[in-house]
Amino acid sequence: MSDLSRHLPLSNRERVDESAVTGDWREAMADAVLSAAPLITSPDDEARFLADAGLDGALPLADAAARIRAGRRRRIRSLVDATRALLVLAGDRSVNLPATTSGAVALYAVTRMPFERRAAVSGATLVAEDAGWSLGRGPARSAPARDILAFVLGLSDTVPGTPSRREL
Repeated sequence: MSDLSRHLPLSNRERVDESAVTGDWREAMADAVLSAAPLITSPDDEARFLADAGLDGALPLADAAARIRAGRRRRIRSLVDATRALLVLAGDRSVNLPATTSGAVALYAVTRMPFERRAAVSGATLVAEDAGWSLGRGPARSAPARDILAFVLGLSDTVPGTPSRREL
């Protein structure tokens, strides 16, 4: 019975420091915007990224990031848009997303996926092997955080943790 209580709301589970928990995602969003800078190869890339991220296209990236940090509170949906825009911009190039950012974006996106995508991962735990977070319940399906994000954000149709045809 004591094991069950860990999963109940307001339970007596182990206490951890949650002083850094916030609903304001300004810092993470500004960092995502700045991460796009080295990936921009043309003015069109920058304009497309800013539009996809839901930001003012008249500002350079550094100014947009500074305005985000100093501006109003940003909700997780804004961070999801910026992260999705960053992944689209990056294509096959590497992107370094903090585990907190990738985990928060994945958690938000997985709850809003279309039914077909939810069905593809239901009954499984998506484990980000390079970020230290997991989503779901059931047998583990390990994949890089970026692969999980690509699936839950609708950028890839490859279900995370499934072997590719070459591996079969």
